[in-house]
Amino acid sequence: MSQTPQDQGASPPPAEESFLSHLIELRLRLVRALIAIGVLMLGLLPFANRLYTLLALPMLRSLPQGAHMIATEVTTPFFVPMKVAMMAAFLLALPYVLYQVWAFIAPALYSHEKRLVLPLIISSTLLFYCGMAFAYFAVFPVVFGFINSAAPEGVAVMTDIDKYLGFVLTMFLAFGVTFEVPVAVVVLVRLGVVTVATLRSIRRYVIVGAFVVGAIFTPPDIVSQSLLAIPLCLLYELGILAASRWRTAAAVPGETLPTRRVGS
Repeated sequence: MSQTPQDQGASPPPAEESFLSHLIELRLRLVRALIAIGVLMLGLLPFANRLYTLLALPMLRSLPQGAHMIATEVTTPFFVPMKVAMMAAFLLALPYVLYQVWAFIAPALYSHEKRLVLPLIISSTLLFYCGMAFAYFAVFPVVFGFINSAAPEGVAVMTDIDKYLGFVLTMFLAFGVTFEVPVAVVVLVRLGVVTVATLRSIRRYVIVGAFVVGAIFTPPDIVSQSLLAIPLCLLYELGILAASRWRTAAAVPGETLPTRRVGS
């Protein structure tokens, strides 16, 4: 499109004005995300105790008969269910929060980058949910059953509800991030940081690293470590497979991806 004389003589907006407009836009997106989380949290507060009971169900089922969980602080029975409601609200609002992130960065992306980012946001959200579900349904029963059965004779197992919540959040984060491995692999290959051949050549180191990560984020038993390390290795292989298929599909003869101009 040809430029008019007014367009040719127009100067670009000052850097300070452009930076300020970006800050205003970022604040707007953050406020919208916080409002969504706050509204959902208000709706979930009446069910906070039920949500905590549901979260604690794997532990409650593994406790010996007659045992129960305890609260060691005066305010713990009030604040812990509120924290669970806040966590649930954030998870429910996560797609909307990621949409706000997408809407903020989208104007700076090329069309082919937009086609890449949106599926990655959707897939990463679903994979994070899958990681949490895997931890809750598959890992927690095994871990808590092992821990409670390993208690010495004469020791009553009574877990503090605040400590239990901290442990569960750590496990949710560890498994949620672990399930993001395929997305990370695809992104690295797509950006040209590494190649599929390189990822295959370092497979043995990834396996060792997976068990190290499992030893750090799970209780000190081989079963718990394996429940994190084995899915991590499988997801790494899935990421390699997806990246290789993506590269093959993108390799259209005569078609090249546009490059970003310096200073744009």
